[in-house]
Amino acid sequence: MNWLSIIIFLPVVFLVLILLLPARFREWYRYITLGTALLQAGIACIIYMGFDRQAAGADQFQFVEKIPWIHLSLGNLGKLEIDYFLGIDGLSAPLLILSAIVMVAAAISSWEIKDNLKGYFTLFLLMDAAIMGVFCALDFFLFYVFYELMLLPLYFLIGMWGGPRREYAALKFFLYTLFGSVFMLLVIVGLYFSVKDPVSGAYTFNMLHMMNAANFVEGAVFSPDAVHTILGVPARLLGFAVIFIAFAIKVPVVPFHTWLPDAHVEAPTPISIILAGLLLKIGGYGILRLCFGIFPDAAVHFSWFIGMLGVISILYGALNALAMKDLKKMIAYSSVSHMGFVLLGFASFTTEGTSGAVLQMVSHGILSTMLFFLVGVIYNRVHDRFIPNFRGLATHMPSYTAFVMIAFFASLGLPGFSAFIAEAFTLIGTFNSESVNDLLPRWMAIAGSLGILLSAAYFLWTLQRMFFGTTRFKGGPAWSTQLADLRPSEWALLLPMALLSLTLGIFPSLFFDLSNATLAAMVQELYETGLQQLNTLQY
Repeated sequence: MNWLSIIIFLPVVFLVLILLLPARFREWYRYITLGTALLQAGIACIIYMGFDRQAAGADQFQFVEKIPWIHLSLGNLGKLEIDYFLGIDGLSAPLLILSAIVMVAAAISSWEIKDNLKGYFTLFLLMDAAIMGVFCALDFFLFYVFYELMLLPLYFLIGMWGGPRREYAALKFFLYTLFGSVFMLLVIVGLYFSVKDPVSGAYTFNMLHMMNAANFVEGAVFSPDAVHTILGVPARLLGFAVIFIAFAIKVPVVPFHTWLPDAHVEAPTPISIILAGLLLKIGGYGILRLCFGIFPDAAVHFSWFIGMLGVISILYGALNALAMKDLKKMIAYSSVSHMGFVLLGFASFTTEGTSGAVLQMVSHGILSTMLFFLVGVIYNRVHDRFIPNFRGLATHMPSYTAFVMIAFFASLGLPGFSAFIAEAFTLIGTFNSESVNDLLPRWMAIAGSLGILLSAAYFLWTLQRMFFGTTRFKGGPAWSTQLADLRPSEWALLLPMALLSLTLGIFPSLFFDLSNATLAAMVQELYETGLQQLNTLQY
């Protein structure tokens, strides 16, 4: 069974169904979308159960599907070969499963949408298909198609269903992402004419061939056989930098982060969930799979600077979160801080650091879904999320407060939850990097740990200001009646997310068994190949 194609194109089938249904069936759109997400979650369970942990090495992809797609003769340039090529390994499988879980949460949260339901759910399902495709694609051209396909739905979902400044936020998001994508396309073209299929001899977009230095054409612009320059800059370093910036915008890494708070504040709750839960993870996935995978020499060369960007993101994001009075913007900046750990773990080039970074992506996807949904709960009731306008919510909304406390304590790294394991492994890997490969100094691990202290400060301070003390609301008695406690549908979303984070914190082997073989082999191969190429090229 072609499970990857099914999980990708299932939303497209139901998207067409929504388009064909007349307006009098508008209430069905929600159920169709939720049903699609639940079916995807079921397929994700099948993939998880069917994934062969023993065969998951650095180049061992499973559930592979490969069909010729665009094959053309280019005359003197040879043949153009673009394949419909899908597969997953221990890096992409956890993120694909996370995507299915987050899309269920976003579909439930979409019940708040009241206007133009056909347009909203059509765009929602199109974005769903694109996100799934990004984590499965093994042909760079196909990857780019899915990557760009996310941009248009997100632009309209923010710009049409967002807050008062939605047009500004949507345009800012669009321009930032497009800026990175356009230059990335130039590098993709350069890579295409630098790599040949070892069997057919044709130029190829095959990502696996691009990750093998033996397949680069001698003398080609990105070939690691000698230093080639573009505008006086070594071509491989420039190619790495361009693709890194494109994905760093998605992560987002400071200083490419400024679109995120605006997009989160203006986006409706389900789109905020997808932005934090999945879009940021696509950035991290792209950095490890493509930047490091294709340019390991540049990754090792720039490892100190990448680690430094991670530390800056951790501390800068946390300090900004501490200063925020808008609850949603505070959580948005906390995402910048927490994703900084991902960059720090990747830069360490250690198995524990990389495993911790990937687990951090999964953990943050779960917890950010909880956090943004909790903000949406209170905003939908009184249309306010300004922290000083609330006090004493714990006595007024006890169930809501309980889930906020779980999400806050889990996010700041309380032992027993997934974020604790993720951040601990990331910092251990960073600390060991100096003795294992001498890439990152130990002070980076110490500086990164300060981010955990700052996260405790802004989460606990928010908890103290909003939920404890004498009950007092800016809206007075009107708010007291509107601020009802959690409904059954809200329990249905929050409880599984909390239990999932707790389960991964107590039984992290559920994640590590899936990913460890791939990540251990990948890190070793990337470091050894990168070091060998660096010694040859001598940048």
